Amino acid sequence: MEHILIVEDENEIANHLSRFFHASGFSTSHVKNGLDVVVEIQKTSPSLIVLDIMLPGKDGLTCCKEIRAFSEVPIIMLTAKVNEVDRLLGLGIGADDYVCKPFSAPELVMRVKAILKRTQSQLPSPTLFIDKSKQLVFYKNSKVSLTAREYKLLLLLFNSPERIYSREQIIDLVYPDLRDITDRAIDNHVKNIRKSFKQVDSQEKIIESIYGAGYKLVLP
Repeated sequence: MEHILIVEDENEIANHLSRFFHASGFSTSHVKNGLDVVVEIQKTSPSLIVLDIMLPGKDGLTCCKEIRAFSEVPIIMLTAKVNEVDRLLGLGIGADDYVCKPFSAPELVMRVKAILKRTQSQLPSPTLFIDKSKQLVFYKNSKVSLTAREYKLLLLLFNSPERIYSREQIIDLVYPDLRDITDRAIDNHVKNIRKSFKQVDSQEKIIESIYGAGYKLVLP
């Protein structure tokens, strides 16, 4: 089941959207404060984010830029001003679509389905598949066994293939609340991920080490 993260400070709107998403076969989670967005993404790995611009703690524009620093998850932004859409498009902040309030919930659901269909047809690799709802990884139709921490690291790299992440960035983005994560621990996680993939294909090197820079996903 695909998961939608709703970032909206008005409970009535969020609950209204949740009902329509549930009726269409999606699961949802909801946060009201912009400061909670990144943590919720790391926890739920949403398939798409509906992100309001006016939020307490941190506005939606800032949240969108922060998300794009580590993920290509589709984002639909909600704005209360019709004339703001042109300005947002001009900013090029990385959102996939913009919807003005008040809006039709069924229409928003249709937009979500269209975006997901488009992005799913552009998966980074036909041989590597990640089921985010169940946190399962498949490579060449075989299940790859990973620990929870290894899965989160792989998912970060998978969401932005060919992008290089330093060890410090991986710690900040994937394990911000874990004090026992060190550079050496990141190296060990990468080593174990490679080992798990080699059980499917002995020649596979799914993660490449970039000397002095960090790691990136190598598309199979």
